[in-house]
Formats: sequence, structure tokens, C-alpha cells
Amino acid sequence: MNLKEEIQRHTENYYRWLNEKTIIKKIDRQWVEITTPYLDRHNDCLQIYGKKENDSYLLTDDGYIIQDLLNCGCSLEGAKRQELLKITLAGLGVHLDEDRLNIRASSESFALKMHNLVQAMLAVNDLFYLSSSHTSSLFFEDVCNWLDGANIRYISKIKFSGRSGYDHMFDFILPKSKLFPERVIQTLSNPKKEAALLLVSKWIDTRNARPPDSRLFAFLNDSNQKISSGVIDALENYELIPVLWSERNKIQENLAA
Repeated sequence: MNLKEEIQRHTENYYRWLNEKTIIKKIDRQWVEITTPYLDRHNDCLQIYGKKENDSYLLTDDGYIIQDLLNCGCSLEGAKRQELLKITLAGLGVHLDEDRLNIRASSESFALKMHNLVQAMLAVNDLFYLSSSHTSSLFFEDVCNWLDGANIRYISKIKFSGRSGYDHMFDFILPKSKLFPERVIQTLSNPKKEAALLLVSKWIDTRNARPPDSRLFAFLNDSNQKISSGVIDALENYELIPVLWSERNKIQENLAA
């Protein structure tokens, strides 16, 4: 079995697992609860809620992500953070209604919109989860500042369409140079194995739409936590490049050229 066939088999297994682990429950006359297998930082499954409105559907997290961050002391205040939140949500077509992350879908776009909402929930959760009163910056901001200080050219918050037809957002893209191919960077503030596997699935779905030599660097925040070998193995097994934040200077030349 060649690599393409092997990846295809793993991708099909992923979609099968996703279908088997998604649970749908009616909670009243209007609303349905959808429990996904994706985990938040508390290791709880993410839940979204949907109801039909005329010929469309409203999907929402019912305020869970924002409220959970605020309850944990994570600050979303400040113009820069509000702009980052706005860009992240807008790139996935998700709207902020008070504290709720909302998206509207038609029958034809339901799967895509549900996928985008889950992506937005995970992205916002990961962006801000370390932003407590004792933490002055976000990991995403730290990476931005390091790239700027190293004179590394990049474009942030890029959305790629995958083979599945779903959109995936990545944090940074560095253009191809004479020495190196296109490089994509994704930050993982809370680099658990589940987050690594989700990043792998995003990259597998997206990779065929990128140049064949395109590479993905996963920046792992090890400032206040130890990164497990399972996270490193999950990334390396699918040819992603894990980069510990404490060792970022080792790959600076690969990114700056």
C-alpha cells in the first residue's frame, strides 16, 4: 500500500469515527443538541444546538465557549484581542451574538456550517485559554511577535478549502522562497493529543490543494506545560513538523529564508 492509499484509508476511518461518535438528542420542541467527539480543555465533548427557522437552520454554542473562558479568568478585552476574535470568527462565517457563537445554514450547507462552527469553538478556546490575569499575551501573539522580530514574512489567518469541500483556517502561511517551499504554521496553545489529531485531519484534508512540497509546522506551547510524546508522535507520523516553543530558534533559518 503506497502512502496515498494509506492516508486515504486513515481519512475514511476518521470520518467513520466522527459519524459514530456524534450523538443527536432532542431537548424540546424547537432545539436539538448535537454532541461532538471534539474535546475542550476540560476534556468535555463540545456541544452545539440547532433549530429550524423557516427554510434555514440556526446553529449555536449557546455561549459556552466565551462564558467558559470568562469564568476561568481569561480576558477577551482590548482592541487587539477583539480584532483577533473578530478575524477568527469572520474567517469561518461565524457571528458573535452577545456571548454566543452563531452560524446559519441551509439544507445544502448544513454539514459545512456545522463543521465551521466546531472549528470556531476550538479556535477561540485555544486562542484565549491561557489569557488569564497572570498572562499578558496570547500564544498566537507571542508567535506573531517572534516572527516579526526575526524578520520572517507571513500572512496570518488563512483559510484553505480541503478535498472534502470543508474550509480550514490556519494561523500563518510563509510564501515559497528560493531555498524553501511554502510553509504553513499552526499554533497549539494547549497541545494535547486530541488537538494534534485534529490538526492532522485538517492538514490531510487540505494538503492535496497545496503545492506538493508544502510543509506544516506545529508550534507547541511548552511554556507552562510538558508536551507528551503522544502529541509529537501523532504529528510526526503524518509528516507534520512539531516545534517546541522553547526550541523555536532552531528552525528560524528554515522560516526566514
